[in-house]
Amino acid sequence: MKILIVEDNFVSRNLLVSMLSKYGVCHVAVNGQEAVNAFKESAEDQYDLICLDISMPIKRGLEALKEIRAFELKMKINTFDHTKIVMVSALDDKENITRAYSLNCDGFLAKPIKMDELQKMLSTLNLN
Repeated sequence: MKILIVEDNFVSRNLLVSMLSKYGVCHVAVNGQEAVNAFKESAEDQYDLICLDISMPIKRGLEALKEIRAFELKMKINTFDHTKIVMVSALDDKENITRAYSLNCDGFLAKPIKMDELQKMLSTLNLN
């Protein structure tokens, strides 16, 4: 599995890498703009999973999610083949969760992320 971890916090980023590296190759980005760029550059060999933080500098996670989904539409990638995007955030309020799902995220995990919750999410998305 090819995974992109988008997280501006060093500790959180490394934690996700250590949790997900057993599932595949992990790439990292530190803000939403880097995530969008990495996604577009990998269009030929798309990511299977993106873990995308909501609160980041330069481009917030929800903006990156919207841009990634728009790019998939432009590239005619159908809903069944699109990259699975799981939002991760300490901001687990109803507004952020609702907004993320309205922009077609595939899941939401509240920080601190626990391994059992991550495994359950991967199983739900058929990625384990």
